[in-house]
Amino acid sequence: MPRMTAARAAVEILKREGVTHAFGVPGAAINPFYRALKEGGGIDHTLARHVEGASHMAEGYTRATAGNIGVCIGTSGPAGTDMITGLYSAIADSIPILCITGQAPVSKLHKEDFQAVDIAAIAKPVTKKATTVLEAAQVPGVFQEAFHLMRSGRPGPVLIDLPIDVQQTEIDFDPETYEPLPVYKPQATRAQAEKAIRFLLESERPLIVAGGGVINADASGLLVEFAELTGVPVISTLMGWGTIPDDHELSAGMVGVQTSHRYGNATFLESDFVLGIGNRWANRHTGYNLDAYTKGRKFVHVDIEPTQIGKIFAPDYGFASDAKAALELFIEVAKDLKAEGKLPDFGEWAASTQERKATLLRRTHFDNIPMKPQRVYEEMNKAFGPETRYVTTIGLSQIAGAQMLHVYKPRHWINCGQAGPLGWTIPAALGAATADPKTPIVALSGDYDFQFMLEELAVGAQHKIPYVHVLVNNAYLGLIRQAQIGLDINFQVNLEFENINTPEIGVYGVDHIKVVEGLGCKAIRVTDPNELGAAFEEAKKLAAEYSVPVVVEAILERVTNISMSKTVDMSDVTEFEELATEPGHAPTAIKPLKV
Repeated sequence: MPRMTAARAAVEILKREGVTHAFGVPGAAINPFYRALKEGGGIDHTLARHVEGASHMAEGYTRATAGNIGVCIGTSGPAGTDMITGLYSAIADSIPILCITGQAPVSKLHKEDFQAVDIAAIAKPVTKKATTVLEAAQVPGVFQEAFHLMRSGRPGPVLIDLPIDVQQTEIDFDPETYEPLPVYKPQATRAQAEKAIRFLLESERPLIVAGGGVINADASGLLVEFAELTGVPVISTLMGWGTIPDDHELSAGMVGVQTSHRYGNATFLESDFVLGIGNRWANRHTGYNLDAYTKGRKFVHVDIEPTQIGKIFAPDYGFASDAKAALELFIEVAKDLKAEGKLPDFGEWAASTQERKATLLRRTHFDNIPMKPQRVYEEMNKAFGPETRYVTTIGLSQIAGAQMLHVYKPRHWINCGQAGPLGWTIPAALGAATADPKTPIVALSGDYDFQFMLEELAVGAQHKIPYVHVLVNNAYLGLIRQAQIGLDINFQVNLEFENINTPEIGVYGVDHIKVVEGLGCKAIRVTDPNELGAAFEEAKKLAAEYSVPVVVEAILERVTNISMSKTVDMSDVTEFEELATEPGHAPTAIKPLKV
């Protein structure tokens, strides 16, 4: 039996589980693992500037390509606690990442040793499992179990904590005979599929709600096939955006209290049956007024996690299944019904969804200086085509982006949906670009999200990771300011100040151009909306020429209220800005405005 250190055994398992890339920051307590990483070869490594950044890079890496599992590595103590936000973000959105931390020697764990913290206990609530390995011989089994857990059932992250002496201990391990454990995913039955489809047959105005589970299952093609076979329109959730192309005749928009379309909400409120697949009924989708969301319609819910069924509200019927397995059966049942002439014709209903899509539009074309954010998204639609992958996290920038941008493919909207930590966008974009360098990436941030982890831009410069980053700057915590309106305050949300080194930018404070250039990247500032298109084209050229991130900063008007519900009710969304009343008001809408 070959003998090697436990750390080397762990590296060999990573390779046999399909890992080819890792993100991290070395340190004393994890250095033996880094030595094994170097000596073992076969796994590329990106050195982050912050350990939290490494965890978000791992997330972006996983989210970009089906089958990927991002790996992030850090030393003991604060490295592990820094990665907790990444683990929380990953488990909230059902994203598998593996977090590996160093630890003090086993004999010192109870002695308050330097940088010794019980990271497994801290990480337990935000992982599928968190383990401090106390016996070196258990390392292969713990890593094998980790990959099994990450891939089985509802995907999610795992943390493995390795004391330094455990890493260095030699064990017997044969990499050549190692095999990954079988993956478990619940499978729908024919009887369950038939019962679900019976609800569809009894309806007149059905909808499919496609969640992130469809994308996780790599089942978007099946979702579209099922929709086309039955003629049922599709509502995507924020995490499921891209399961069906925005310009598909059965794409009915998004629903919710923030990241939604006027036509999507209107169509949903006209429906009488909803088939939810791989979705959680998240509150930004349903709102808190569940009566408004559920009244007058029946629901069938299919999710890979059994405890999701009935968690938010009781469906009329629900069952646990991997989205791919369920859709395969739905298609099978629907084909049989079609052959028997028993599938209803939902053509008139589907046509009505497209009518709303061409009439209930928000205005995007404004020539104001300072510019309105709506114009930025209009120009992004013009500049960045259907092959673009967008990456963003939270804020008015994300909300407006979801209302006005267009997505045409699965995994082309990489968004931190539930946790929404500021600073997530830059490292996630770098991770996604590392996973799939051939797909053009455009990140989107407000100024505060951008400032949280902007040091990671240096990673893009060092490792030659090009992408375009659109920074919309109003020197405000815009979403929090808007949320404070109901409290009649405007408190601690102002970021403006006069920068003594850059007086020409007025009260916009931070000179992002100098900071970005200081980190080895390129940047362009735009103050006139009519110059945005040229700036985006220049950014694409600079990214290609220098192979670094390129930031386009759009200077916005200080205050803009983006459409959303003041009452967290999807049937009660306030439109703060002018609506589109003529085609020129929304020139990049999926369907031209019909007046």
